[in-house]
Amino acid sequence: MRVIRNQTIPLALALAGLASGVTAEPGARSSDDFYNLSLAELGQIEISIATGNSTPLDRAPATATVISAGEIQAMGARTLNDVLETVPGLHVSLSSLSRLDSIYSIRGIHTGFNPQVLLLMNGVPVQSSLQGSRPSLFRFPVASIERVEVIRGPGSAIYGADAYAGVINVITKDPSADTNNEMGVRVGSFDSKDVWLQTATQTQDWGIAFNLAYQESNGDGDRQVNADLQSTLDTALGTNASLAPGPLSTRYQLLDTHLALNSEQMKINLWSWISEDAGIGAGGAQALDVAGEDDSTLWMVDATYHLNEGQGEWDNSVRVSYLYYDLQSQFNLLPPGTLLPIGSDGNLNFTAPAGMVLFPDGLIGNPGQESTDAQAEFVSIYSGWEAHRLRLAVGAKKQTLDAREYKNFGPGVIDGTEGIVSGKLTDVSDTEYVFLENGSRNVRYVSVQDEWQIISDLQLTAGVRYDDYSDFGGTTNPRIALVWANNDNLTSKLLYGSAFRAPSFTEQHAKNNPVALGNPNLEPEQIDTLELSFNYLFNRDLQSTLTLFSYQARDMIEFIPDDMATTKTAQNIRNQNGDGFEWEINWKPITQLHLSGSYSQQDARDEINDTRIPDAPGQQFKTDINWEFHSNWILHGQLNWVGDRHRATSDPRADIDDYTLLNLTLRRKNILPELDLSLTLRNVADENAYEPSSGEIAGDYPLESRSTWLEITYQFN
Repeated sequence: MRVIRNQTIPLALALAGLASGVTAEPGARSSDDFYNLSLAELGQIEISIATGNSTPLDRAPATATVISAGEIQAMGARTLNDVLETVPGLHVSLSSLSRLDSIYSIRGIHTGFNPQVLLLMNGVPVQSSLQGSRPSLFRFPVASIERVEVIRGPGSAIYGADAYAGVINVITKDPSADTNNEMGVRVGSFDSKDVWLQTATQTQDWGIAFNLAYQESNGDGDRQVNADLQSTLDTALGTNASLAPGPLSTRYQLLDTHLALNSEQMKINLWSWISEDAGIGAGGAQALDVAGEDDSTLWMVDATYHLNEGQGEWDNSVRVSYLYYDLQSQFNLLPPGTLLPIGSDGNLNFTAPAGMVLFPDGLIGNPGQESTDAQAEFVSIYSGWEAHRLRLAVGAKKQTLDAREYKNFGPGVIDGTEGIVSGKLTDVSDTEYVFLENGSRNVRYVSVQDEWQIISDLQLTAGVRYDDYSDFGGTTNPRIALVWANNDNLTSKLLYGSAFRAPSFTEQHAKNNPVALGNPNLEPEQIDTLELSFNYLFNRDLQSTLTLFSYQARDMIEFIPDDMATTKTAQNIRNQNGDGFEWEINWKPITQLHLSGSYSQQDARDEINDTRIPDAPGQQFKTDINWEFHSNWILHGQLNWVGDRHRATSDPRADIDDYTLLNLTLRRKNILPELDLSLTLRNVADENAYEPSSGEIAGDYPLESRSTWLEITYQFN
């Protein structure tokens, strides 16, 4: 196997041996912490995502959800995606544009690369400036997560670009986390294996926490598709090159490590994420590709220094961060034996080909990138005025991207007269023929926010942020929120926010592509959102929340067909309007039983033709049960129904089928002292569930079939 696998298990064992000699204060297990709290107490959990300051969840000026490490453990989740699928109104779908990458579909904002949802790691953006979204095939193990904070709705007044449809902040375990040192192993279906280690200690004035997780899987071979793009080409050209019927390529290996260092005034986070030999789903061109892969290396460092925390009326801090991301893709865009019409520019051309070319080794393209994000921010919080808390932030960021590419087709490689082209690749990285020019942008921003406690039960939060981009100019995004604790039981929120999404480097500068071309004159996408929320606490153990929302999204970027050409160019072309509601209920009839459920509905439409936005679920229903039915025995169940998904008007296929998935986890705590055992079944009923494809893959993308997972965890001091 690959280097990542050969080194990980010995490394974990060595670190476990080192950790066994470390003395740390034992803490209560996080699962107990969460499930022993009443719903009223849970509402007082402090979150930071809504305002950039610590705020009780039930008074936060946003539609917010918090998922604790205890909940994550109880549900048997393996990755961040498993966790996010439990959030009301959020659905984790699959991209038909990018290797079956994850789409976080929120309130009908559902696009192929999904740059409209901002992911933060401990408050720092995690993005690939190539497409504007998360790193390619981003799978994040849950072992290092202390909690996940999610807001549905805009967040640009605090976080700037891409906090458009929602913001997700993953907070990792640090020395202050009240958790035991732990080792764990999980084995399951599809030849899958997980190993993790977490430990923390205190030395002099510094706390140190280390988390490591390794995961690998061969993927579910039953996720079969019957036809792909090459099947269509075979029919048209009389060839027989398609690999369909065949399975989607969903194998992966990844290593995730975190090191946190905390002192009284300083916090440092070091993060490394390495993904190797990751299968590319339905293929880079919607033609099955069993050999293709993505190899990613990401590392990030962020440091926060508090100048005078807890000393008077001012809390001033400086934060610097640096993210490095390297991606190398290897695509067999079309399989060996494909025969293609090639234009004089070396790309596919069905209207005016220069000749028919046979590719006995396949049409091969290996694009890559190396990108960096460097950011510095100063935040000052002033609480010297009665009933006010003022937050001022100024900062700057620099993004760079260097592209590279190796291929056996395209400009500078072939011209359509060759007849036969082998698998020998040409390096066009530093030439005019590369798929994307090297690029950079500078961003400067300033934001101000005031939290005003007008009276004891009425708070107004108002803020605005201005961002200045070196490539497209400036954008201003305000927010205002009124939170009224009507009485001891009812809390009402009226929220307005504006947000923007910056064009990605691909949307601005893509070239030499047979399909998509960039446009340097793009403007940012904009959205205005209005929300009205009511949270009613019937008693300490029964509460319900209803959130109504309406938004107007404009200047959304799509690739539009060019006149008299086979290419598409990025344009600010679409406006979208949406409205709907999200209803949640939580009930703890007894201490040992926690029931929750949510139902969400959205109606998102194209403003011009009034048609439903394709692929996004119009309705979702989710239920969750956590039941300690006997001492140290816990049963956790999840049911998730996804429905009311429509096709694009240009797609003649019937609407996407609804589906219901049921997951169960049985956990036995302390089967031996400090040793827990759990069994998880996912998709218990073996439901034939599908996420929508673009059409080249017949019958949509099948989800995983029924799977079984056995987990052992050991807590040590």
